[in-house]
Amino acid sequence: MKQHIAHFALVVEDYDDAIDFYTQKIGFELIEDTKLSEEKRWVLVKPKGATETAILLAKAANTEQESRVGNQTGGRVFMFLYTDNFWRDYHLMIEKGVKFVREPKEEIYGTVAVFADLYGNLWDLLEPKNK
Repeated sequence: MKQHIAHFALVVEDYDDAIDFYTQKIGFELIEDTKLSEEKRWVLVKPKGATETAILLAKAANTEQESRVGNQTGGRVFMFLYTDNFWRDYHLMIEKGVKFVREPKEEIYGTVAVFADLYGNLWDLLEPKNK
């Protein structure tokens, strides 16, 4: 049996702001933006070169969902963006205004720094030692 995660939802305040952040600041690709209704769109972004998993940018539709925007994991690092060149991506993201909340560090598993997305969700930017 073979399985994989195709998409996971990231609750956002605004589709266009989220698309702009993920494509212009992080360098992801917009792979789909389909209008489903007046309020709802199916918006998928993924890292360049990714082949299986994409993020579904899901606009908060009620008060409970709005309360989760930017804090879907209670303040823990939420996502892990692996790269084949940490310093290239780190410097590009800094130039584009991405806020890093933990400076780069060499760990036994690789080079890592923590950044916040436009809503405050925390991400690891990580170049593993054993690529």
